[in-house]
Amino acid sequence: MRLVIARCSVDYIGRLTAHLPMAPRLVLIKADGSVSIHADDRAFKPLNWMNPPCKLKEDGETWTVTHGKTGEKLVLTMAEILHDSSHELGVDPGLIKDGVEAHLQELLAEHITTLGDGYSLIRREYMTAIGPVDILCRDGGGGTVAVEIKRRGEIDGVEQLTRYLELLNRDPLLAPVRGVFAAQEIKPQAKVLAADRGIDCVTLDYAAMRGIEPENPTLF
Repeated sequence: MRLVIARCSVDYIGRLTAHLPMAPRLVLIKADGSVSIHADDRAFKPLNWMNPPCKLKEDGETWTVTHGKTGEKLVLTMAEILHDSSHELGVDPGLIKDGVEAHLQELLAEHITTLGDGYSLIRREYMTAIGPVDILCRDGGGGTVAVEIKRRGEIDGVEQLTRYLELLNRDPLLAPVRGVFAAQEIKPQAKVLAADRGIDCVTLDYAAMRGIEPENPTLF
């Protein structure tokens, strides 16, 4: 991972246009090719970003990040670089789920047809270069489906699934891969973002899946 702290302005050029005026910012350049720009507020959320596949070209004070599929661009104008360092983080072991999330994953894998008739499990914890997909399965039509499971579904979970889908859809043996975001509770903002990205949302009834209500063991 490369960390750059610089006084810079940022212009996003694509389906929409956006401009960040000159100010000190943190630029994260990750090994997967993603680039994100952060301020010293907004918690973990970047001001702007580009997901892989993308390429960074440094031409003096102008840094251009171009998406490999859409051609959209982030153009950073560097007035002053205050810090520039690279660090090898190695392979991440992935997120360790809490008890409820891990059990939801196990239950859904055992009863994968809860998602729909004809669904079949490929495997749990399907490993990618950026971490494991909770469940990889096939739908009734034979299409590949990646399922991300959360106890509480928020925007960051949708972003995580989006990154998995971008990688999985590069594999000709799996593509096309669609996504399902499953959680006990899904925030309205997460539903809007998921719909915009073509990801289905499923609300999980944990009690019913555990068999506490065996007469109605369904998702809704």
